[in-house]
Amino acid sequence: MPPVPDTGAGTRPLRKLGFLTIGSFDEADPRAGHEETLGLIELGERLGLDSAWLRHRHLQHGISSPVAVLAAATQRTRRIELGTAVTPLGWENPLRLAEDLATVDVLSGGRLNPGVSVGPPVHWEDVRDSLYPDTGDAEDFGYGRVRRLLDLIEGRPASRFSGTEGIEVYSDRVQPRSPGLRERLWYGGGSLRSARWAGEQGMNLLTSSVVKAEGPDVGTPDVEAPDAEAPDFDAVQLSHIRAFRAAHPLGAGARVSQGLVVVPTDSASPSQRERYQEYARARLPRTRSPQGPAKLMFAPDLVGPSEQLAERLLALAAYREIDEVAFALPFTFAREDHEQILTDLATRLGPLLGWRPAG
Repeated sequence: MPPVPDTGAGTRPLRKLGFLTIGSFDEADPRAGHEETLGLIELGERLGLDSAWLRHRHLQHGISSPVAVLAAATQRTRRIELGTAVTPLGWENPLRLAEDLATVDVLSGGRLNPGVSVGPPVHWEDVRDSLYPDTGDAEDFGYGRVRRLLDLIEGRPASRFSGTEGIEVYSDRVQPRSPGLRERLWYGGGSLRSARWAGEQGMNLLTSSVVKAEGPDVGTPDVEAPDAEAPDFDAVQLSHIRAFRAAHPLGAGARVSQGLVVVPTDSASPSQRERYQEYARARLPRTRSPQGPAKLMFAPDLVGPSEQLAERLLALAAYREIDEVAFALPFTFAREDHEQILTDLATRLGPLLGWRPAG
């Protein structure tokens, strides 16, 4: 095992190493893709990885119901933590979701890490008649929807009625109760406002390879000075982490997980290395300036031997302030690619970052 490098003052040794996938599948044979995702989670546990996260893909050829898939994963694994990164609450009823999350958490033995976000559903005008045909104009797609979910998981009343009616016994709170789930709720934030809000709620923070183009000092979108140099992704992400912890009751001890695209190539074949590098090159132009009306900034994908990746990660100020990661698997890659990447993460890159496999 290679020695752990001197990471410098202020750098946290990597404590938790996980991965994120969208669980792609072929529309003509969806079971195979879902089984492949479950197999990756099982492989992650065997490799000693700490967590596996699924991303929602509504009306696409990716997992639309991560909570259901993670319920299956609870019965195939015993240790690895299972998360959603993230569940867009605009598609969910907080009361029903709270019941599903508590049920899966009980099945997992307390390993579920639900991540959520807010905002109207993607392509809202096209799906509103199917989602909320009668209440679309009244739905709250803001932070209030998260607050409802938090209250319900905390055990606050969901009904004005409780007691016995005939032979039926009713609770006024979500059942089953899963103590500890509230402390494992994450918010997927890409702006200073959302980072601060998540901290104020005592949630954990998921920060990814996408952030809002804000000045790290003032926290406002860089839209009034289009000719000015765009803010640096790393500096913006660092400002989010610090704002989150400044607002969180636990301060510097508040949990933050970073979700960059990181692809080690140590055991990859020559053809795999070439495809991985081409994938990163094709996506590089979007990292050079804020994109779209929302002024989104994208982090470059990190591809290469683990020694180089460790150096590049340790050069990032935001990375040096966290001790948990859930690196995203490129969704266009094949199963054998994902298996090679996970294996190199666990056996090559992780140890270089000071991480040790669980168990």
